[in-house]
Amino acid sequence: MENYFLPNLIESFINWLKEKRMSQFTLIAYKKDLSQFVGFLAGQEKYDVREIKKEDIVAFIKKILSENYTQKSASRKLNSIRTFFRYLKNNNLISQNPALEVAHPKYSQTPPRILSKMEYRALRDAAREDKRSYAIIEILLQTGIRIGELASLRISDIKNNSLYIRPYGKSPERNVFLNPAAKKAIDDYLKIRPKTDLDFLFITRNGKPLLIRNIRQIISRYFNEVGIEKATVNDLRNTFIAHQLIKGSSLEYVSKIVGHRRLSSTERYLSLVNSQVKKREKIEEL
Repeated sequence: MENYFLPNLIESFINWLKEKRMSQFTLIAYKKDLSQFVGFLAGQEKYDVREIKKEDIVAFIKKILSENYTQKSASRKLNSIRTFFRYLKNNNLISQNPALEVAHPKYSQTPPRILSKMEYRALRDAAREDKRSYAIIEILLQTGIRIGELASLRISDIKNNSLYIRPYGKSPERNVFLNPAAKKAIDDYLKIRPKTDLDFLFITRNGKPLLIRNIRQIISRYFNEVGIEKATVNDLRNTFIAHQLIKGSSLEYVSKIVGHRRLSSTERYLSLVNSQVKKREKIEEL
């Protein structure tokens, strides 16, 4: 049974994801989802992967929904389970993926949150005196990169008027244009950045890399300070995408610069953009 023991297989699966250079956030999410699933199976005294049936996965999804997990969270956990079993099937440890026949819980996708002109101006004004915070906010607003991509930036990634964005999770490497506002914010920050041999662009006062959770805390603090409600760091990315489309940039162009793997990910912003245009709201360039 050793080769089919679920905890051991999950460890092998996570190591495989690491080899594929998945982000730390993705690794933690998969491990948490699968550990929860294995905990449920342990309650059924099932430890051998060959014993797992479709009915076990359905029962798990029903259980977490009864525990007030959202349908979106349950759907994500099902995706984790499907990917895990696909890995096992590809390695000939099982003959069929029992998760493929399990239906996703239905949920309505919340439209992206777009910051208003008043909100993003207030955010900038609040951070202006802190060169590091201001550079972080300006880069996110002016390039649309992900928070994990921002945390991974090196000084050596700054190439004249562009940023080299390293592969992050399933997102490809790419070069992103830096407009004058973003370039100036970076230059101003570099003048006061603590002296260190570390190449990471954003560091703490002690010279250590600024982590994703640190960046979230910084921006959340400014959200609270200026009264921006129900917003996340990712909404700076949403705002960039929406404004690019409003300005008339093509879907293909926007999809490429923000690292969307599917054009449909960019298309979901169109309804927001069209409603803005129909209302004839004057949207100024960021």
